[in-house]
Amino acid sequence: MSSIPKPALILGLAGLIPFVWGAATYLNDDLAAWGAAHFGPRFVGPYVQLFYGSVILSFMSGVLWGFAAKASGRVASAGYVLSVIPALWAFFMTGGGPVTAGTNLIFGFAGLLLLDIAFVKWGLAPAWWTQLRVLLTSVVILCLLVGVLL
Repeated sequence: MSSIPKPALILGLAGLIPFVWGAATYLNDDLAAWGAAHFGPRFVGPYVQLFYGSVILSFMSGVLWGFAAKASGRVASAGYVLSVIPALWAFFMTGGGPVTAGTNLIFGFAGLLLLDIAFVKWGLAPAWWTQLRVLLTSVVILCLLVGVLL
């Protein structure tokens, strides 16, 4: 297995900041109050995680679409169809309150990881992609669990 390119790792880790921040402000009332005062209440606790999580699932649909564009025939068709699932999941499944939306995002990110693995197995994504996506997905799910379980 090839190693994750440093720029991809750095950008991937930077993309975790809103999830980690949301979990931290959910767990620490003083930090939440500071964040709400400086950034607004939408940017603390589960609110930032839920909004950002929907954005990231939609963004990842575009990434998968780009991977599908490398293929042809049935593989391309399957890739294009599968690539829209994360965005549609985010659109249809993130309503109903923070616990329901958070739970559905957890399932959405777990499903996205399965799609990532499939795209690597089909040779559409680089070999290091699964390693990066397992790392990032694990952190995202752990952060979302804070809002869902506590």
